[in-house]
Amino acid sequence: MLRLSKLTDYATVILSYMARDRSRVHGALEIAEATGIAQPTVSKILKILLKAGVLSSMRGAKGGYALAREPSRITVATVISALEGPIALTECTASHKGCDQASGCRIQGNWHLINQKIANALESVTLADLIMPFKQPEEVSIPVNQLFR
Repeated sequence: MLRLSKLTDYATVILSYMARDRSRVHGALEIAEATGIAQPTVSKILKILLKAGVLSSMRGAKGGYALAREPSRITVATVISALEGPIALTECTASHKGCDQASGCRIQGNWHLINQKIANALESVTLADLIMPFKQPEEVSIPVNQLFR
């Protein structure tokens, strides 16, 4: 199963909160209270995102954190990479050194293709997309008698 860590999940919640009000800087305590994520965890994530260049920081009494660029220029892939490292579904998509079977593997190229498709999909979704209101797809109604023609 492909699964992201809780820290990555929390990072998307934190960034979504910050993106909704870009006009000011946000403190860790404020973000913790607004999101329900423990303050030490928020602080840890903010530091990771700052180091990755996703956030900028301001020191002082009115200091805090802000998005380093527009939400439309922060991809989900960037956030995942900041917290999880490079996007890699298998050992061979990250490095040939971690796999004992690399020398005789005939599907290695296919894993690279799959990995690239997933990375491209994650690159295509931005923070701006995440903060858009979710719109449930409309249901399509087809009369049963039309199914058997």
